[in-house]
Order: sequence, then structure tokens, then C-alpha cells
Amino acid sequence: MKTRRTLVTAVAALTAAALLGGCGDGDVRETVGSKGAKGAINISPDQHRVRGKKVASIAAKVPAAIRARGTLRIGGSADASPPLGFYATDDKTRIGSEIDLATLVADTLGLKVDFQAVSWENLFVGLDSSKFDGVFSNVTVTEERKQKYDFATYRLDDLAFEAKKGTSWRVRGPEDVAGRTVSVASGTNQEKILLDWSKQNQKAGRKPVDIKYFQKDTDYYLALQSGRIDAYFGPHPTSAYHVASAGQTQVIGRFSGGGEQVQGKIAATTRKGSGLVDAYAAALDHVIEDGSYAKVLKRWGLAGEAVRKSEINPPGLPTP
Repeated sequence: MKTRRTLVTAVAALTAAALLGGCGDGDVRETVGSKGAKGAINISPDQHRVRGKKVASIAAKVPAAIRARGTLRIGGSADASPPLGFYATDDKTRIGSEIDLATLVADTLGLKVDFQAVSWENLFVGLDSSKFDGVFSNVTVTEERKQKYDFATYRLDDLAFEAKKGTSWRVRGPEDVAGRTVSVASGTNQEKILLDWSKQNQKAGRKPVDIKYFQKDTDYYLALQSGRIDAYFGPHPTSAYHVASAGQTQVIGRFSGGGEQVQGKIAATTRKGSGLVDAYAAALDHVIEDGSYAKVLKRWGLAGEAVRKSEINPPGLPTP
């Protein structure tokens, strides 16, 4: 059920080089976007993260063993997926919105955060074995996952159609993609939505969607610029990042990762019954209220995915 999380770091590095290679100031190469421009994203290892302060009443919700240890062991996917989690320009420092939010939560709980980057499937193995106290890694709440894990939501799970900049075409529903050529990653929520829409179009007498699959994310964008596809349908955060960094495309439609059935939500994930979910939710509510949460999302271009409060184990994507 997971969405694609493999937008390689090379995309960010190459984009930055293309945009900034003609400048003489070395510091400019540490950002994606023009120097001083609104929305320029810092991709250097020196992040100047938004930080929080310990709130004793919330920290008290953390299980005693973790409080005594003094660290919060957080698992994150080792994939490079800007702006969620990827490598800085030194090719070793992990940066991104997920790292920033986990740090903010740890600050509120009075704990030092210990990040461990592993493959996607090992995030859940780590939770099952208590190697991690939690996971901040773009995990969508699903009904199936709720049987084994507890969730405290912190961001909407949205998908986006991305097309060449300047197009007047907009996607609001199935009829808008009838006869269009759209690329999508195999085995994802967005593929399922697109296949369902294509069937709806055929049933209504409209043309089906011409779905294209590529091995690499860079191939999607090359195909888009050459006109071989009309749009790419993928996770909204990565599309928003690419729009902001490359300046060659635009988002022409945005939808819940749960399709029409439920608004998908991303959540801090912990082993069921570990006693941590209440602390996570309380810490998230605190940083939402004090404005530091909004600052983190804004710096990564994800303000539109903000939630008003953290929900514990809300309705998730239905079991297929």
C-alpha cells in the first residue's frame, strides 16, 4: 500500500547544479532555487532546523524506560525522497521534513533523537523487534496496519498530477484523464486510482487512460519534457519539491492517497501498545499550536499538507 519513495538524491543534486551552476558564490550551491528567492530550499548539511523545548507535562507521558534512556530511537527509510528524507550535499547527512518533525517531537519530549536509516520493509521489522521507538517515514495509516501498530497523524497523504509548466489542462476527476498518456509507478495507490479511473471512463464510453511505466523517476521527467507523456501521477510532496526546484512543471490536480473512500493520513508509527502513541500525539498537538510545526512544513514546501491536530488511529485506507 505504500507510495513510491525512491526519487533519487541525484535529482536534487543535478537540479541544483543546473539552476545554480552559473553562479560564482559557492554558498548558492547549497540551496535548490535561486539565491535569496522565495521558497529556496537549503540542501546543505547545515540545516538550521526549527527546534522545540521540553514540555514537562507531555514528556511525562513517555514510558519510564525511554525517559531513563534519554533517547528516542527513530527509524526512517534510507531511500532518497526529497523533501521527505534524503541526503544533503555532503552525501551523508540525512535531511528533510520527516527528520525535522521527528526532531521537533523529540525536543518536546525532552529526548535526544537517534535516527536510523533502513530499507522500507525493515522499518516495520525494527518496530516489531523494539529496535525503534517509532517511525517517521511517510507511513500511511491503513486499516491493515492498525492491527499491529499505533498511529499519531501529522500530515495529509496526498497525490498529485504533475504536467509541463504553462498547461491549461487540469485534473479534477476521471473524465479529465480520458485519452491522456500518464505515467505512474507500479504497485502504488496512485496506480490503483488511475486504473479504476480508466475503467470508469471506458464504462462511460470515454477513452481509457494510456498508462506508461518507467524504471526511474528521472525517466518520468525526461518523458514529460519531451512530450511522450502528458502527466506524471505520484506523491504530492515529491511533485511539489520538483516543481519548486526545477521550475519546469506544475501540479494540475491533487487527490487523497485513499482515493474517494478516505482522506489518507501520514502518521508517526509505533508498536501497538508500546505506550508511546499518546506522547507522540500530545507533542505533535503542542508543536502545531505553537507554530513550529507550520514552520517546518513551510520550509519544505508542504504547508498545504498540514493537519489541524494529531489523531490517534483514525480511519485508514481500507484493506484491499
